[in-house]
Amino acid sequence: MGNQLEAIEHSQYQSRDIVKQLNKTMGLIEKQIIEMVAAIEKLISTDPILAAHCRNITAIKGIGTLSFAVIAAETNGFALFKNVSSLVSYAGYDIVENQSGNHVGRTKISKKGNSRIRRILHMPALCAVRDDQPQFRDLFERVYQRTGKKMKGYVAVQKKLLVMAYHLWRRNEAYNPAFDKEIKIITPENSGATHDKIPEGNLH
Repeated sequence: MGNQLEAIEHSQYQSRDIVKQLNKTMGLIEKQIIEMVAAIEKLISTDPILAAHCRNITAIKGIGTLSFAVIAAETNGFALFKNVSSLVSYAGYDIVENQSGNHVGRTKISKKGNSRIRRILHMPALCAVRDDQPQFRDLFERVYQRTGKKMKGYVAVQKKLLVMAYHLWRRNEAYNPAFDKEIKIITPENSGATHDKIPEGNLH
């Protein structure tokens, strides 16, 4: 909707009524989002265990209450996953070979998993890198320098955030900057890749 408004405002033929209506609609949507987040926060606060997990995981800069709520809901509090590999696969971050066209042998994420998790982690990944958090920024830079694709770096950070949330939940611990040094986060065994070794290919 924001793109539509921008297009109309820069169009040769503008309609004040349409611009007014779009602004009104966007204002309503923003109000509803604020109300929804408030309702989610209230719901989480009524459950001491869920509230503790929320505090622990949202200590990571970039992951807010809404991001936490989506991850918790879509994974059922990680109850369905025995290991990181199954979680990564479920979210569609597992690495597969691309055999289409002239790209035989190149790799990419499968994207066959839960798109809602990948979508909600998009902004947290951007924030984690932008806020200059070393472990996320360094991962992004390594992947970007190796592949020349910024999006691949951000996708690697998304996966790292999800796996980190999984371990924090399972350990019932709050995030701290040294967490990454305490645990080696590994992608599915058959991918032959770690977060620091994302294979080249289309990760988006």
